[in-house]
Amino acid sequence: MKISYRIHIALTAVLLCAGSVSSGFASAFIIVDSQTGHVLQDQDGRQKRQVGSLTKVATAMVVLDWAEHKSGNLNQMVVISPDAFVGTGENTIGFQAGDAISLRDLLYAALVQSDNIAAYTLADYVGSTISSLMPAASSGKLMTGVGVFVTQMNALAKQLKMERTLFVNPHGIDDNVKPLPYSAAEDMARLTRYAMNRASFRFYVSQKERQISFQRGSRKMAYLLRNTNELLGSRGVDGVKTGRTARAGDCLILSANRESEIVREGAQTAVYPRHLLIVVLGSTNRFAEGAALIDRGWQLYDQWAAAGRLVDPKKLL
Repeated sequence: MKISYRIHIALTAVLLCAGSVSSGFASAFIIVDSQTGHVLQDQDGRQKRQVGSLTKVATAMVVLDWAEHKSGNLNQMVVISPDAFVGTGENTIGFQAGDAISLRDLLYAALVQSDNIAAYTLADYVGSTISSLMPAASSGKLMTGVGVFVTQMNALAKQLKMERTLFVNPHGIDDNVKPLPYSAAEDMARLTRYAMNRASFRFYVSQKERQISFQRGSRKMAYLLRNTNELLGSRGVDGVKTGRTARAGDCLILSANRESEIVREGAQTAVYPRHLLIVVLGSTNRFAEGAALIDRGWQLYDQWAAAGRLVDPKKLL
C-alpha cells in the first residue's frame, strides 16, 4: 500500500505541474525556439489581446532601425514636450516638460523601467524627423510626429507578418483610446525574435540597472533605472520586457538561453544554439508563470532536439 500511495502522490504532482502550465492563469502564451522560429507550445497564441508596455519593443525597434538605416544619432539631445504627459499615466522617473535628454537614455528609460513619457518623446522626435524627410506629396494629411511614428510601427508589424496587431501609440496605454490597440502572443514572439537579433536591443533589455542623466535648466539630473523584469539574470533569462494595463492584465516576454549544444556526427561537428522566447499575456502572476513556462520550454526543447529538431512549417513563426 505504501508503494501504491507514493506512486499516486508522484503522479498527482506531475499532473498538477503539467496542468499549471497548460491551463494556468494566463489568457495566452507561446514558447518558441528562437533559432528556428519553431513553436514548441502555445495556448491561444493567435488570440487578439491588449499587450500594454510590450508595445515598447516595437517602439524601440523603429528607433533603432531609424538610427541604423537613416543615420539617426542616438546621442542627440531632445526636449520633453508638455504633450508627453497627456494620457501617458504615471511618471515614475519624475520627468518635467522642458527636460533635455539623449535619445539613448530615453531608450533605456523606455525599455528598462518601461517609462511612458520616454516612449512618447522618442516617438515624437523620431516621427517628426521622418516626417521632415517625406516628399510633400507623399505625406498626405498633416500628421503629428507621434502619428508618423505609429505608422512606422504598423509598417514594421506588417513587414514581420504580425497579422493580428494594431499599434495606436508608442507606449501601449489602452485607457480612453480609440481604436483599441491589440496584438497576439504569436505576433509579439515574431517581433521579439526580430528585436533580439539586434545586438543593441539585446544590450538595452539585459540591463538590471542603468543610470541615466538629463538636463533641467542649468542643473544636471541623474536617475538610476531599475529593470521591471524580476526574472532577469535568473534561469538563463537575458531579457526582454514587461507590460501591464487593466485591460491587458500582466504581460511578459522572456528570452532564456543555455550553453550551445555540440553534437559530433563522425567527422562533422554541429553546434546548436539553445535559446527560448516566451510570451505571456493576461496573466495574474506573470513571473511565477514565466518561470514555470521556462522549465516547461526546456523540457519540450529537449524532446524536440532528441527527435531530430524537425521543423513543421505549420508551427513556424
